[in-house]
Amino acid sequence: MFSIILRNLITNAVKFTQRKGKISIFSNETDKNIQISIKDNGIGISPEKQEKLFQIDSNNLLQGTEEEKGTGLGLILCRDFTKKHGGKIWIKSELGKGSTFTFSIPKIA
Repeated sequence: MFSIILRNLITNAVKFTQRKGKISIFSNETDKNIQISIKDNGIGISPEKQEKLFQIDSNNLLQGTEEEKGTGLGLILCRDFTKKHGGKIWIKSELGKGSTFTFSIPKIA
């Protein structure tokens, strides 16, 4: 499930970032959690769309920078998988400046 979360978030970053854009992956570890962030300098997401990104009953279909299509289910799976492992996922984004998707999961003792 961890690799599916990473793959989906990285694929989305590529999909919504222009050619020659920048995608970065960061990690942080605390005593209790591991946190992974995928940051891009792509098209960004409006605050209205951000509120609905992880909701299954919302139409979140966006075309990528090269008109790629998606189902809108990838982020919902990411949310469900992080929750299943006691974690959480969130976004920071600004239109025209890019997005950062971050998820954290508890460390295994």
